[in-house]
Order: sequence, then structure tokens, then C-alpha cells
Amino acid sequence: QVQLVESGGDLVQPGGSLRLSCAASGNIFSINIMGWYRRAPGKQRERVASITKAGSTNLADSVKGRFTISRDSTKTTVFLQMNSLKPEDTAVYYCNAGGVEGTRSYAAWGQGTQVTVSS
Repeated sequence: QVQLVESGGDLVQPGGSLRLSCAASGNIFSINIMGWYRRAPGKQRERVASITKAGSTNLADSVKGRFTISRDSTKTTVFLQMNSLKPEDTAVYYCNAGGVEGTRSYAAWGQGTQVTVSS
């Protein structure tokens, strides 16, 4: 099992920046990919960014040029650097990890952290 704990959500003005962190624990060697999703009020969950075990990254078109996903040297903590924030970035952001334990694939989720972009 993998456990994920997010932090860093806050209230920020438009144009501001935030950095979200997601710390993984448990069977971290089983993780193949980690990423961030978000759910805005009244909208479906949206994939924001991901990073594979090999370090390949992917960003949603809506955040390209503004957000960056990275991780620390231990590969147990993933960061989402969010710049030039817009009101439409307001959402609960969830960390996600996908991997395989034995013959079973899994998807683990954090509890979510609120990001509010408002003046």
C-alpha cells in the first residue's frame, strides 16, 4: 500500500504562485507514476500533471507554460509549482500514485488540498 499526503494549498491572488507537495510513504518502490488531479466546483476531475518513474513529465494543455511538476532526489515527494495562477485554477488538488503490487495494479489518492485563486 502507498499513502499520499498533500500540502501547500492556500488562498492566492490572480497572478500569484503556489507550490504543492505530495509525500509518498509505504511501498514506494511499487510506484510507476505520480501526478496531480484537480476538481473544481461543478466540474469533473481533471488531470493536471504527471511524472513517471523514469522522470518523463506531462502537463495538461490548460496549465502548460504556467505549472511545473518535479520530484525530489529520493523520488518520494512530488511537487507542483503553479505560477501565473488564474481564478479558473481554483479547485481541490489531489495527488495520485499508480503502480503494481504483485500482479495487481493500484491507484492511490491523497486527501486533497484546496487552492483558491481570488482577489
